[in-house]
Amino acid sequence: MAVTLREVAEKAGVSAMTVSRVINGAAGVRDDTRRRVEEVIAALDYVPNRIARGLLSSRTGILGLIVPDVVNPFFTLVVRGAETVARRAGYRVLLCNSEADLALERQYIDDMTSLRIEGLLIAPVGDRSRASLLSLTRRAFPLVLIDRSVERLDCDLVQADSAAGAREMTEHLVAVGHRRIAFIKGDDDMSTSRDRLLGHRRALEAAAIAFRPELVFVTTVDRIGGYRAMQQVLRIEPRPSAVFTVNNMTALGAMQALREQGLAVPADIALVCFDDVEHLAVLSPFLTVMDQPAEPFGTIAAQLLLERIGGQAGERARVVSLKPDLVVRESCGSRPRDRQS
Repeated sequence: MAVTLREVAEKAGVSAMTVSRVINGAAGVRDDTRRRVEEVIAALDYVPNRIARGLLSSRTGILGLIVPDVVNPFFTLVVRGAETVARRAGYRVLLCNSEADLALERQYIDDMTSLRIEGLLIAPVGDRSRASLLSLTRRAFPLVLIDRSVERLDCDLVQADSAAGAREMTEHLVAVGHRRIAFIKGDDDMSTSRDRLLGHRRALEAAAIAFRPELVFVTTVDRIGGYRAMQQVLRIEPRPSAVFTVNNMTALGAMQALREQGLAVPADIALVCFDDVEHLAVLSPFLTVMDQPAEPFGTIAAQLLLERIGGQAGERARVVSLKPDLVVRESCGSRPRDRQS
């Protein structure tokens, strides 16, 4: 059984209120009494119950953070950025991985609010997350969205300009000679999927290249999804000269499918994506990517959330849009074999 505050008080021969003052660093406790209480706390290995304290003070010092795929290096860096800012402000972060599952996301939101978190950072599953999040915004619960917006949900948001990034990437592919470009994306329920396809289409239109719906493949935005979508890409004729995937994990799955078929990148087909894979980029700089500043996503979102909690933000929702950067490496194919559509 965990040691209670009352047991510490009895062992130290003081009141529970005195123990509470020592734990919180409050004034009004004699030095010898403070030392005695601290010695008992150490001897009994007492850990203060932050939740119980929060019930009395309305402050738990805990922030919630929900991401759809903690394995994705992009969200790993988001978590690191948010946790760093929170820790410096004296907060702890409770992290949950929704696995892009709407029901699991809903459960985590309920669990976190029941634990009296003071605010929530979330990269939502998609627009269907609105039902779960609307109850929070209606009671002005501090909330910041990360990476993905939610239709008809008015709250703070940190995102990248996905449409502009996708347009720049497609313009680059066109500039190095590609005309028949497949696009692997997630469901339209996700704002990032919608925006990136929009940017891709705009670049094709500007280059007077017809947009072909049959070259758009919808899948789950993970490694398995990329693998399955690339298998579909390879069944169409004529084969595209380049594939643009919506994120890094789909690109890794796509690469696996290509290798199983004995195809090389970029000699046989070019491959590019949104988001870098940091450790792979260090070991072998290969993938051409539209790199989003993942860690600043987390730091800025956490700062916005702390301002909400501290009453320093106005009533209007704030939107921070970060610029992604094109990183050109080998996989785009600077001299592709021109396969006209």
